[in-house]
Amino acid sequence: MLLELRAENYAVIDQAIAGFGPGLNLLTGETGAGKSILVDALALLMGQKASTGIIRHGADRAVLSCVFESTPGAELILEANGIDMDGEEVILRREILTDGKGRVYVNNQPATVAVLRALAPELALVHAQSETLSGFDPAQQRGLLDRFSGLSLEVVSDSYARWREIQGRLTELEHDEQDRLRLADLWNFQAREIQSAAPETGEDEALETEKRVLLNAEKLHAAATAVSNVLYEDDASAETTLQAAQKHLEELAKYDAQFAEAVQQIASARAVVQDVSATVRDYAERIDASPERLAEIENRLALLDRLKRKYGSSLAEVIAFGEEAARKLAEIENRDEILKGLRVDLGGAAEAYKAAARAVTAERAAAAKRLEKLAEAQINDLAMKARFSIAVAPREDQAAWTAHGWDEVECRIATNPGEPLQPLDQIASGGEMSRVLLALKVSVEEGANRSRARKVQVPRTLVFDEIDIGIGGRAAEAVGQKLKALSKVQQVLCITHLPQIAAFADQHLLIEKQEKQKRTQTSIRLLAPAERAEEIARMISGATVTETSLRHAEQMLKSSAGL
Repeated sequence: MLLELRAENYAVIDQAIAGFGPGLNLLTGETGAGKSILVDALALLMGQKASTGIIRHGADRAVLSCVFESTPGAELILEANGIDMDGEEVILRREILTDGKGRVYVNNQPATVAVLRALAPELALVHAQSETLSGFDPAQQRGLLDRFSGLSLEVVSDSYARWREIQGRLTELEHDEQDRLRLADLWNFQAREIQSAAPETGEDEALETEKRVLLNAEKLHAAATAVSNVLYEDDASAETTLQAAQKHLEELAKYDAQFAEAVQQIASARAVVQDVSATVRDYAERIDASPERLAEIENRLALLDRLKRKYGSSLAEVIAFGEEAARKLAEIENRDEILKGLRVDLGGAAEAYKAAARAVTAERAAAAKRLEKLAEAQINDLAMKARFSIAVAPREDQAAWTAHGWDEVECRIATNPGEPLQPLDQIASGGEMSRVLLALKVSVEEGANRSRARKVQVPRTLVFDEIDIGIGGRAAEAVGQKLKALSKVQQVLCITHLPQIAAFADQHLLIEKQEKQKRTQTSIRLLAPAERAEEIARMISGATVTETSLRHAEQMLKSSAGL
């Protein structure tokens, strides 16, 4: 959900802040007040191309920012782009400079316009008059159909991943054969060199320790012997002294029980001294100042160092390198058998994918028939006489295979009797386009609610710019009802000139244009209930609000309150 939108030095806006809430957010105001400018500002924050013409005259930059509630999908996109989360919100900021350059920040961290475009489908879908189809590409159309049907793509996605994996392995073997043959002698030498040395993980560290012992054998033997003597062997050793102390304490304990614990402590100390003495004595006996063993260790370490210089920084990496070289040799030696097996596996994976993709196509085609009937009825409720269809065209050539199947989904419409059905981007006007999208989305949500299907993510915020162009009366009320219905499952922002639509708002924001210090400025404010009635009355009667228009506005608000 969009929580806040800010604009600074943007077009006629000096500085403006708009807060939004759940449900239906409607923006109204006089013509030219700057309502569509806000929609365009949000589109820029969704990654739309910017120009220096949007910078307010006299400023060196325009600054736009917004705050969205985060979604799991948005968090994954941020993580993939190395951007940290900022609580449970996603904060977008974009600066457009007069020299044509710009800066983008996401959660106050530097980012790119590409990140904004990646986040857009997770956060908002903007239907501005200028680019009503910018966010409604074939992928979005397919996504809406899948949401309507509650389609699961898990099987086809897994089948596609398996097919791609085998295909990649097969391609690698087929296309790299000459290079592999040229490298075979090198791999053979490398594998044999590592295998003949037979290194073990951690072996070099153990040998270094043993080498240090051998190099300092005399010092270590003397030190260990001295410790043993001081603790146990000498006449005045620690063990002898402790033994004497223990006897005296035992005598004391016969007459005073408070010394019983001290006797046990001295006995424990004697046991520790004896253990340490035995350990260092055994260590001294094991020390063998063998020049032969030292030379053997130094030669082995030199060999291991050579291997590490050539094949890895550690013996574990050297061993892994040798195993990889051996694997590549085995592939060359058994290439024909491996290729044969891979081709068999690829054929099986392809058939599994085809079966899964055909099942998806069948489900989509059946769902398309149901959805197009619902959507056509909804469209014609909005002062249009249109025919609507959804074409599901499977493309079975492998170039069209994807994780979501091989179907091309295209919504088509004929807005006038006798005209052929055409893709949506060929219909007459932005207003018609917005109404078609509204009707389609309402149909999808109603179908999704009935089937309890929530497997396909759709944008959480929908934005419609002047969806009411060319309609009035009952059609306008129908648009308001559909926006209200859609806003129950998604946040909706809509600019309207019609009081019939404005009456359905959960939040009603007024866009006002004023002249201050001989400069035009646009401001935004949330209307209180009493102010809403006045604004709707103005929309009914024009500049002069009459008692009749005010009563009519109050009645409209009362009637819409029950929806």
